[in-house]
Amino acid sequence: MYQQYFNFSELPFSISPDPHFMYMSERHQEGLAHLLYGINRGGGFVALTGEVGTGKTTLCHCLLQQLPDNVDIALILNPKLTALELLATICDELGIRHNSMPITAKNLIDAINHYLLTAYANGRRTVLLIDEAQNLSLTVLEQIRLLTNLETSKAKLLQIILVGQPELNKMLARQDLRQLNQRITARYHLLPLSLEETRAYIQHRLRVCRGNYRLFNPMAIRKVYHYSAGVPRLINILCDRALLGAYATNAGVITPAIIRRAAAEVMGPARFMPQRYGATALVLCFAAVIGFELWRPALSLIKPVKLVATQQTVMPQPVAATLAKPSLNEQLDNAGLTLAGALAEALRVWGESAPADKVPDCYGVAALGLSCFSGKASWQELLSIDRPAILAFSGPAEQKRYALLLGVDHDHAEIRVKDDTRRFPLAELLTIWDGNYLVLWRPPHPGVTEIAPTQQSEAVLWLRERLGKVNGKPAGDMASHVFDETLKAELIAFQRRQHLASDGIAGARTLIHLDNQSGAANSPHLAITPR
Repeated sequence: MYQQYFNFSELPFSISPDPHFMYMSERHQEGLAHLLYGINRGGGFVALTGEVGTGKTTLCHCLLQQLPDNVDIALILNPKLTALELLATICDELGIRHNSMPITAKNLIDAINHYLLTAYANGRRTVLLIDEAQNLSLTVLEQIRLLTNLETSKAKLLQIILVGQPELNKMLARQDLRQLNQRITARYHLLPLSLEETRAYIQHRLRVCRGNYRLFNPMAIRKVYHYSAGVPRLINILCDRALLGAYATNAGVITPAIIRRAAAEVMGPARFMPQRYGATALVLCFAAVIGFELWRPALSLIKPVKLVATQQTVMPQPVAATLAKPSLNEQLDNAGLTLAGALAEALRVWGESAPADKVPDCYGVAALGLSCFSGKASWQELLSIDRPAILAFSGPAEQKRYALLLGVDHDHAEIRVKDDTRRFPLAELLTIWDGNYLVLWRPPHPGVTEIAPTQQSEAVLWLRERLGKVNGKPAGDMASHVFDETLKAELIAFQRRQHLASDGIAGARTLIHLDNQSGAANSPHLAITPR
């Protein structure tokens, strides 16, 4: 109903396992790598597990498209079979004729063995892939194990892949299935998407159907993550219903209110969250929402920390106490540091200054050719960004305090506090830092904070040239301004090397890393001295 309203080429959030829409998160890439490893190695079992809706079946369909040419596969989608029915189904999948013989286990196994030997002699390999394997009975699992005994003196003839829910791991751990469990050569458990991956997943599917990838505003995406806990199937259901709701109300953008209504409709008034992730996801989502509120673009509305009034009478202090250096926590308690003040400090590091008649905010820095990039990260992730960073600290009465990190010197951090650079023990900083940060960076072209496939611009040429520089190859005199599949593949390879979300989209973090790797001479960096 809403396809024409939003100008989609097809429905973006169908729950059918369509590899065309497959978003290869880091977890899915690792899962696919395990499957391909098992197939290329040959023999034994490969086990892929994951919660309901995490994308196991879609990953299997993606695997089918990447199989080597010399591999034949038997795909079992309905595992609720008897041992005899399973053998007959394998014969059907591989094109083995068996209708003219009595249907017995011996005859079917003999026919399968003959087929496997012929395939092996012709340089071909055979794979049996069983989806929803947690529904296999113990008798059928034992029969499957016996199939791995079909072998030559040098190689196993059949590779078996078991795909199922976490209950499959519990089954394989049984004492009476230990022989099968010991033959598993590769295992992988597929986890739900993170918040960042959920955002990339939604935008990826919107791009595939040629829609506006910014259709869901940031807070709406956080709501989707909150209700779905990162499970792709639930994301699809929520987003599909949200688009229908937007169509019914003539809305042009998906807002948190629309997501809440969609969740109530498809998950019930209690706003159901998957039981397995419920408590953890709730805590993570609450932290994510708080983190987002921290970095709202309307920075000018942030209130400064209130200073505690002191008495006029100054009591005599011991000399030692007067000379003692205050801790970082004490400095932040007393300084009343605001985000606007920290932004002003950061601008000075960049050689810029905020307008005298305005409070510094992220809208204002855009006029100076800079952009804000914020998030929550580990300490090592923050150092890899390699830019002076505004750090957020939690204070009393839910107040926030902000200070500019300039560098790390051995076991100390250099912090700018009220026009004064001071050194504090790194352990002390990490104890009170809540993981939230904001950095300033300079986009390749004014206002360009993301470069995506199918774009055609000078920014694409910049991306091509920088990747060429990092990879040690020239872009060429006739380099294309079009973001094509070749450029996307090079970008994904770079993202994987840098441990970034490998979505083939050059967002802020990717652009910063690319700038660093290709020699960002015009940007200030963290002064980092190895410990």
